[in-house]
Amino acid sequence: MDKEINILVVEDDNDISQLLCSIIKRSGYFPQPAYSGTEAMIYLERQEWDMILLDLMLPGMNGEEILANISEQSSVPVLIISAKLEQQTKIEALRTGADDYITKPFDIEEVAARIDSHLRRYKRSMDSLKRIELKHKDIYINTEAKAVRVNGREVALTAREYAILVLLLSSPKKVFTKANVFEAVWNEVYYGDDNTINVHMSNLRNKLAKANPHEEYIETIWGMGYRLKS
Repeated sequence: MDKEINILVVEDDNDISQLLCSIIKRSGYFPQPAYSGTEAMIYLERQEWDMILLDLMLPGMNGEEILANISEQSSVPVLIISAKLEQQTKIEALRTGADDYITKPFDIEEVAARIDSHLRRYKRSMDSLKRIELKHKDIYINTEAKAVRVNGREVALTAREYAILVLLLSSPKKVFTKANVFEAVWNEVYYGDDNTINVHMSNLRNKLAKANPHEEYIETIWGMGYRLKS
């Protein structure tokens, strides 16, 4: 993982807290212990966290209240680590927004594996959210609104032109063959119909050039295909 991973450990038992913190450090992440519900809320208000390990039986404010609070405001993964074994408690915690429920006493390797697993999943979901906005030079695409802006101006594209541009921006260094473009955009097998692609690519280039005549966005790699111009 590229950035520093910070994990809040909300556990009032000092020995268990130290054990969880050492598991986190051993995995290359950065733990921050909090020994009460009130202290946990201070840390939650102070900064963003990549994960929260949360005991349910806490002084000050109990774990269920903290969990409900987190679930309303954030999508950060929360792993409950609790001595409460009742099935109903587990179900309620998972329904409230917990991502996992580990019972005490726990296995050190299992906790480490579950932390890694949930962090990977969270990173993937965050990465896919980032893909809502694609950028290249002064092209901005909001894939949720299907809106394209070039040089600060909105550019109206046809569905095919838009799909070609999104394809290119999704893998900025890749050279797309005409077969790649046709099969991704038309969703059909490519039988060498160059004319269809040429017309759409030409129209797309013209619209981009009209929005910013001083910039070139798509280059033709002769004998290969198309790529974004860096």
